[in-house]
Amino acid sequence: MPISPAAARPESASRPVPSRPVVPAARPDVPPGPGPAARPDAVPRPVPAARPDRADAPRPTPLFAVAGGQLVAAPGPAAGSGGGAGPGRPWSAGGAGRRPSSNPYLRLLATPGARAFTAGNLIARLPMGMFSVSAVIMIAGSRGSYALAGAVTATGLAATAVVAPFTARLVDRFGQARVAVPATALAVLGSLALVFCVRYDAPAWTLFAAYAATATTPNTGGMSRARWAHLHRGDPAALHTANSFEQAADELCFMLGPVLAATLCGALFPEAGTLVGAVLLMSGVLVFAAQRATEPPVTPRTRTVASPLRTPGMPALLAVFLATGAVFGAMEVVSIAHAGGAILALQAAGSCAAGLVYGSLRPARNVRRRLLLCLAAMTALMSLPLLAAAGSASLPVLAACLLVAGAATAPTMVTGMTLVQRSTRPEQLNEGMTLAVTALLGGIAAGAATGGWLVEHAGTATGYAAPMAAAALALVIAGAGTRTGSRKETVPRTGTAGSRASRAG
Repeated sequence: MPISPAAARPESASRPVPSRPVVPAARPDVPPGPGPAARPDAVPRPVPAARPDRADAPRPTPLFAVAGGQLVAAPGPAAGSGGGAGPGRPWSAGGAGRRPSSNPYLRLLATPGARAFTAGNLIARLPMGMFSVSAVIMIAGSRGSYALAGAVTATGLAATAVVAPFTARLVDRFGQARVAVPATALAVLGSLALVFCVRYDAPAWTLFAAYAATATTPNTGGMSRARWAHLHRGDPAALHTANSFEQAADELCFMLGPVLAATLCGALFPEAGTLVGAVLLMSGVLVFAAQRATEPPVTPRTRTVASPLRTPGMPALLAVFLATGAVFGAMEVVSIAHAGGAILALQAAGSCAAGLVYGSLRPARNVRRRLLLCLAAMTALMSLPLLAAAGSASLPVLAACLLVAGAATAPTMVTGMTLVQRSTRPEQLNEGMTLAVTALLGGIAAGAATGGWLVEHAGTATGYAAPMAAAALALVIAGAGTRTGSRKETVPRTGTAGSRASRAG
């Protein structure tokens, strides 16, 4: 492409053109000779890169391009200049011009709206580990009866097992925000009624009624998992990381909640734990429900949909969760009787750390086989506290065994929840996960009763056989249900790569 010398020197416009002839090939529109060059309309227009107001400015390395048949030079980007999303520059969640983080959890939280609903969910989930401990301390301190306190909390657990699936069904049908806020308000009123009844020495039956009213508390962990499933549908790796993150959050809340409740009740007054828990629950749900952009859309139902309990493979999964809950309930009671409640935090810490590590790994292709491996590891690791207690090991040794035993908890729960998500229709996701949590709670109650009976009649060392036996039972149930469940598993029909991966799993 020819470039006229006059285009590079704007001052040539005021000088006469030299008498030597101009090669026609260079400027065919300017005839040779000095006469035509004096006409103003024959003066070549300077290119924008040679304007006098930029002549003295320092220029970075130019970038050449062709525009309108002319060769033009554009300055390169200045050093230290910011960037951003724009033409020719893709948006990066980690900031303009930055590479995506290699940490899967940072990439997960970089999802638009994820941090806001996660913060609200964590605030609402923390009281889940506070209410039962606060109720026991409050009732036992005022009425002088741990039996009454235990019966009240057991009643609340049973009521939750009955009411929670119906609450989750309403969430699936009408949306998270429309159901979660009023359901939480009813639960908070039940907690406040319990405080009022304990404070003013109301009859014992009012304690049962008030604590049963808290059963309307929505499954905030299940709603958060449903949002992740909606945001990352078709991305099994992101869903695997999200489920691991949620399980680690569960362990963290159930590790910190009892400690916070006991501290508040002891340092302030017996009702402080319940009051603070009610405030946190209501505030967290309000923050969570306000994030409407990430809320899964409600799928209109044109016909009656069968319960997830009728989905092939789902009953076996719920039985696995029931047996796994017995592991937690028995371990809790036996450990408290043997060494005090503080040692349970080590098991939760081991589970939390293992969940975070597990979430950074690649998701399993065959999820049912992975569940069998996790349950086998849990069965083996649950034998460590039994060996330590039977061998009269010191308290630090038992603490180390509980820390290691907890390492199999989170991977087992993450894998089980992944199977529940894949076995449940998209429009029933909250109900399906709440059924799993309900089975888990039922197992915790049964395990606590079994562990307590063994401690009373055979001692704490023998009591540690209960969680190991429950883990072995879960392994047997999962093994029996693998053959039929893998063939008849109902997969969410998203039409994406995630559904294909689910079928392969």
